[in-house]
Amino acid sequence: MSLLFLSFGFGLITASVLALAAVGLSLQFGVTNYINFAYGEFLTIGAYLAWTLNHWLHVNVWLSMVIATLLTGVFGVVTNQFLLRPFSKKGKPLLFLLIVTFGLSLFLSNLVLAIWGPDFVNLDVPRQQPFSVGPMLFTANQLAIIAIAVVVMLALHLLLTRTEIGKAMRAMSDSVDLAQVSGIDTDRITSFTWLVSGCLAGLAGIVLAINLTSFQPAFGGEFLFVIFAAVILGGVGSPYGAILGALVIGLATEMSGVFLDSAYKNDVAFALLVLMLLLRPQGLIRMAGKAA
Repeated sequence: MSLLFLSFGFGLITASVLALAAVGLSLQFGVTNYINFAYGEFLTIGAYLAWTLNHWLHVNVWLSMVIATLLTGVFGVVTNQFLLRPFSKKGKPLLFLLIVTFGLSLFLSNLVLAIWGPDFVNLDVPRQQPFSVGPMLFTANQLAIIAIAVVVMLALHLLLTRTEIGKAMRAMSDSVDLAQVSGIDTDRITSFTWLVSGCLAGLAGIVLAINLTSFQPAFGGEFLFVIFAAVILGGVGSPYGAILGALVIGLATEMSGVFLDSAYKNDVAFALLVLMLLLRPQGLIRMAGKAA
């Protein structure tokens, strides 16, 4: 029983990291209506930018997190503006954009490898002894990761429900054409969405790197499948569904280690994904439009 509670605690940490990444990808799809296969590399870039600030410029790790998160968001806006937007403006089929993002993924993964090399690196986070929180064990950094995820999810909820730009994002996720007719500047909202999703990807990559203690250029891409599983499980295009999907996937993959070899964690995520596609392809939370 104690092992089960410990696994539950690990699942909460994984779910927190996954929620940050999955919500960003879900928001991106909701507004643009295409999947970004380079999203995993955005996590990697965020982590390596934080590492560069932390190790090369000797910036405090938490300040490095903030700066690297914002830089990754800006990188997302630039990527959309100069690479993806020209294709979408010309009305190219979605297949074209999927191929472009897949090519971008290969380019970015090799770029990261060329700049930072293949070796494992780690952020300058002091080693900590875990302590008990009820029947679970956490380090202070792990509790910080959970707290960051909760605060960011609450902030996104307020953004989507209480601000004009958030309401415009939701309108675009229902119908871009109706949003344009209503006078919404869809280009500005798309750029803002890329900023937010890029920041979420960068932040997810950094907290994942902190949780793993060391990382290498492929770690973001390797995490992409689990992100997709959470997004599809929750309902593609639904940020609230992405949070729920992240919680389910995070808990299921970590708690499965009690009964199965830990090497099969991703297989558990795949099994849940297949079951959802067979039984409820719209996801746990079905939206009125294509996304919300």
